[in-house]
Amino acid sequence: MFTTRPTLQGTFGMVSSTHWLASQSAMAVLEDGGNAYDAAVAAGFVLHVVEPHLNGPAGEVPIIVAPAEGEVRVLCGQGVAPAGATVDHYRSLGLDLVPGTGPLAAAVPGAFDAWMVLLRDHGTKSLADVLKYAIGYAEDGHAPVERVGETVETVRELFETEWPSSAEVYLPGGESPRPGELLRNPALAATWRRVIEEAGNGSRTEQIEAARKTWSEGFIAEALIRQAAVPTMDTSGSRHTGTLTAADLAGWEATYEAPATYDWNGWTLCKAGGWSQGPAFLQQLAVLPSARADLPVYGSADYVHLLIEGCKLAMADREAWYGDADGAGTVPLADLLSPAYNEERRALIGEKASHELRPGSPGGRTAKISDHARAVAAGEPGFDALGLPGAGAGEPTVAKSGTSPVPGEPAVSADGATRGDTCHLDIVDRWGNMVAATPSGGWLQSNPVVPELGFPLGTRLQMAWLEEGLPNSLTPGRRPRTTLTPSLALKDGVPVMAFGTPGGDQQDQWQVHFFLAVALRGSVRGGLDLQGAIDAPNWHNDSFPGSFYPRGMRPGSVTVESRMDEAVIEELRRRGHDVTVGEPWSEGRLCAVARDPRTGVLSAAANPRGMQGYAVGR
Repeated sequence: MFTTRPTLQGTFGMVSSTHWLASQSAMAVLEDGGNAYDAAVAAGFVLHVVEPHLNGPAGEVPIIVAPAEGEVRVLCGQGVAPAGATVDHYRSLGLDLVPGTGPLAAAVPGAFDAWMVLLRDHGTKSLADVLKYAIGYAEDGHAPVERVGETVETVRELFETEWPSSAEVYLPGGESPRPGELLRNPALAATWRRVIEEAGNGSRTEQIEAARKTWSEGFIAEALIRQAAVPTMDTSGSRHTGTLTAADLAGWEATYEAPATYDWNGWTLCKAGGWSQGPAFLQQLAVLPSARADLPVYGSADYVHLLIEGCKLAMADREAWYGDADGAGTVPLADLLSPAYNEERRALIGEKASHELRPGSPGGRTAKISDHARAVAAGEPGFDALGLPGAGAGEPTVAKSGTSPVPGEPAVSADGATRGDTCHLDIVDRWGNMVAATPSGGWLQSNPVVPELGFPLGTRLQMAWLEEGLPNSLTPGRRPRTTLTPSLALKDGVPVMAFGTPGGDQQDQWQVHFFLAVALRGSVRGGLDLQGAIDAPNWHNDSFPGSFYPRGMRPGSVTVESRMDEAVIEELRRRGHDVTVGEPWSEGRLCAVARDPRTGVLSAAANPRGMQGYAVGR
């Protein structure tokens, strides 16, 4: 089978990420004697510099950790809603949705602390060792990918008229970043140098703990609070101040938890819990026929139709059941993944495409759907495809052919409205340690750059509803449901593969397609055909309420790559799917690494879409 690149194989270490500089920085750490976790932290901070339109230090990151000796754990780097972020407060401002940009949308930042906790508990390198790569690219500059400049251009007017601190970094001399010219962020480099200086000369652990305190209570916290208090133009068309306080920052830290898991045909899939969309991946597997032999032929119209319809059911359940509003972990995953429940759900998949939002009743419970989601799902008058009340007919939230090289990357307008996207990295080292991480938020187009720090606040609160009594209601001290969803797969209880992708609501669609391609299509060079699975023609649907402002949906929609078989496309249309044919390489930005526990052979592959993801290893 033709692939764009080989599946890499070796025995020393393998890295795959959404940017070549992050991949190579991680590999440099491995070459210097570091382990997978040291390398992940270094790569994470490099991604803040080289993909600033996709993530930042004040964003968030869920991380799945699989030590060579030890249990698989999820490290939650998703911050919570501040104490002042109540439904009543936002409603009092005349808002029906949390804005997609600005300080009102800022949760407690989670990424920095999660990276520090990972380094403290699983790494071996010092703070200075892992930060030096990001400092170098921020201070000395890096040649930005095309998408950075394109994103800046879409918000040029906003930066020049409303967010001057962002213009200073991303419009130096009035010019947006250009490929082949160096983009610098000296304020960010100075921030990390000061963090290292204030960490002192104690032990490695003492330095990391000092850095965490500098973030949550020191000069960084002070600057973040000052910025949150500045009236800022956001997607509502008005200027608002945020709710983030010093107490919010000082009172939160990244924590570990057990993964949500599902066993499928000899594999065990591990995801973050119901505060993320991760279990939707597991539900899509659970609704498939239990016997592998009962699956339709891979790539056929029957196969694609089955996966699309199963995804719709899982995403409808995501809307009804996922969230952290009560903080008690009451998402009914056991019932959602039970054989009896999924037999009922499987029976709903018919010959024709469904255009309905159909959450189930796991354990006999009654589904709770927000009024906004019901309105966009029903196509009520006054709600367009974007989900904007009273906006009339409008363009859908998905990228059509020619509008974005990678659907799911930020779609931004002059007022800063953005759907948002993310980055991803996977690493396995020679000892068998494995990690998958999906950093996101704190995009350059999400909030003004904090002048003293060189990076902006995030906007993850836009994923929570301004309606009480829902699993994902905006609730102080609770996590907004996130789209971020790294994956880890085991066989016979042993970690064998880490993978993931950017792409917002599409992440757990593309990842399911990738995993099944790996599981169903055989091997290459004696190992998993990671590159072949990544390169296979992909697709996604938007037949459920989106997670990003303005929270719209397109019932019955499917967007496919033009490389998909024309006969399959026509058959999907015959079955009632509203098919948009996109560019040939436009669906997903997957990364993956693997380890064969029998031989110790390591593998890696990366996505050619977007022209910046790379795998490295030896």
